[in-house]
Amino acid sequence: MATLSVKPSPRFRLPDWQTNSYLLSTNAERQRDASHQIRQEARVLRNETNNQTIWDEHDNRTRLAERIDTVSRWKEMLDKCLTDLDAEIDALAQMKESAEQNLQAKNLPLDVAIECLTLRESRRDIDVVKDPVEEELHKEVEVIEATKKALQQKISQAFEKLFLLQEARQRLNSDHRGKMETLDIDRGCLSLNLTSPNISLKINPTRVPNGSTSLQQWDDFSRFNKDHGEAEMKKAIELREAIALTIAETNNELEAQRVATEFAFRKRLREMEKLYSELKWQEKNTLEEIAELHEDIRHLEEDLRRKLQNLKLCHTRLEARTYRPNVELCRDQAQYGLTDEVHQLEATIAALKQKLAQAQDALDALYKHLARLQADIACKANSMLLDTKCMDTRRKLTVPAEKFVPEVDTFTRTTNRTLSPLKTCQLELA
Repeated sequence: MATLSVKPSPRFRLPDWQTNSYLLSTNAERQRDASHQIRQEARVLRNETNNQTIWDEHDNRTRLAERIDTVSRWKEMLDKCLTDLDAEIDALAQMKESAEQNLQAKNLPLDVAIECLTLRESRRDIDVVKDPVEEELHKEVEVIEATKKALQQKISQAFEKLFLLQEARQRLNSDHRGKMETLDIDRGCLSLNLTSPNISLKINPTRVPNGSTSLQQWDDFSRFNKDHGEAEMKKAIELREAIALTIAETNNELEAQRVATEFAFRKRLREMEKLYSELKWQEKNTLEEIAELHEDIRHLEEDLRRKLQNLKLCHTRLEARTYRPNVELCRDQAQYGLTDEVHQLEATIAALKQKLAQAQDALDALYKHLARLQADIACKANSMLLDTKCMDTRRKLTVPAEKFVPEVDTFTRTTNRTLSPLKTCQLELA
């Protein structure tokens, strides 16, 4: 008899079977709905992304074009700034050279002033005086030193300013080169399209390279370079004007001092010539007085010799009368008269001797004073000769070097002009 073989597996209930069928049907519909939704969304996404890509590419092309315009404008501004900066560097360099030439030109008046001071150190005795000429010469040296210092200061400032201008130019030039390279790159990017042969995928193209800056930093950098260059140019222009003013002022100050010094020289020469004439007149009168005093001394000596003879006569008479005998040795009128005559002669001789001594002293004083006069005359002649040499040396300040011919040479001979008799005497005494 056959037996029923039952497979040992779980048995599902009917409701489970029905539920499973329902779930399969429901899931199929849901999957189809989901797929339909995805297809619709994909179509929308394709349309949106295509439009977005087109507009993004258009916008970025526009941004590139605008960026190129912006960089081009900055490049043009930097071009103009560089051109102006080069012109200012040349102008300042020329002004600096002019200041250096003026500084070099100050050596001649300084040498002349020092030479005049050195010459005047050869004055002698009382003529070694701190007169207005010496004061003006020292003032001239001070003025020249001050002008040289002012010019040297301006030259140093110009040198520093040229360095700053060159530095600003280097910054502008570097920025300008960067703008040129950027324009080449951006114009190359603008020329690319979907069919360009040299487009490809890159590794991490959206990375931010080291040293990247923001747009504001980029703009501030170029603006700073431009403003810095313009500020340095403005300061350079002010410095050029200051240098030109300093050159004019120093030349005017030096010319005014030259005129004042030469006026003092001429005034001093007139004073010495006047004093020289006075001393020569005093010398003449002193010589005349010495001659007259010599004559009076001779007369005094003759009178003294005569008075001694008279005294000898009186002494002899009185001595002879002392030998009168006895009562005859009386003090009579003759005795009194002879005695009075002796006393009178002795007083006269004493007075004559005193006056003769006074005359001798006066003569010695006259000779001493004459020697002082003649020494002072020689000093004045020497001083006038030295000041004349100084005036001749100072002609270098107004006569071109190639046309300068000394009027007084080192051997105190004169050339090219005729001296007055007074100055001829000065040269002879010197």
